Amino acid sequence: MNELKFEELLEAGCHFGHLKRKWNPKMAPYIFKEHNGIHVIDLQKTIAKADEAAAALKQMAKSGKKVLFVATKKQAKEVVAEMAKSVDMPFVTERWPGGMLTNFQTIRKAVKKMNSLDQLMHDKDFNNISKRERLQVQRERAKLDKNLGSIADLTRLPSALFVIDINKEHIAVAEARRLNIPTFALVDTNTNPDLIDFPIPANDDASKSIAAILKHMCEAIQEGLNERMLDKDAQAEEEAPAMEASEEKPVEKKTRARRPRKSEDAPKAEAEEAPKAE
Repeated sequence: MNELKFEELLEAGCHFGHLKRKWNPKMAPYIFKEHNGIHVIDLQKTIAKADEAAAALKQMAKSGKKVLFVATKKQAKEVVAEMAKSVDMPFVTERWPGGMLTNFQTIRKAVKKMNSLDQLMHDKDFNNISKRERLQVQRERAKLDKNLGSIADLTRLPSALFVIDINKEHIAVAEARRLNIPTFALVDTNTNPDLIDFPIPANDDASKSIAAILKHMCEAIQEGLNERMLDKDAQAEEEAPAMEASEEKPVEKKTRARRPRKSEDAPKAEAEEAPKAE
């Protein structure tokens, strides 16, 4: 995992905040100064918070947990989708379906419906139905895929949320907080960082700024996934010799020693063979 560089964040415009009149006072610890009526974010604190968040995400990925990326604003959609796909994580870049976390079972039913429509469309009898019905099925499938296609493999609640612009995605943040799901987010000068478990102070309106932070996060996740694979391989290598040894070792049958049977004639024979006393 590469370290975040001050110059890289500066070039990406991560330090640009909002107008002073739009600020949230709880962001005061992360503000460096005011310049021409615009707040400037302290990038040293951005680096510290980003490293803290990256370490937590790495451990989650190493444990095999899923992180759901959420960003429906125009500037972040493509960047988030590309980054999340690179580390095989679920993401929401269209509309946040209300109750996605708090009513997860209903969302799973919609995903199952999408899969059933897939089976219907690939069925040989699909072309036998009317053109109008075919169009209805195709439109419904496209709509479901647009909203839920990126979370089709999410079979259970995610272990964490990574959010871009918590003001816009306030419903997602509220649902995660209600279920005690850890949250990671870019927090700009107009947001409340207390709502987030791992806040990263940075500009959440510029695609370059979002990409710079997300790249660092995804590198940490990828490192965690790689370590998980190495641990699995090492465990498999340790188990292999033990399995081979157990297969090669012959199974010995335990036999009980037979006790000699007492013969009734034995004492008589001994008496006959004994010499007579003179």
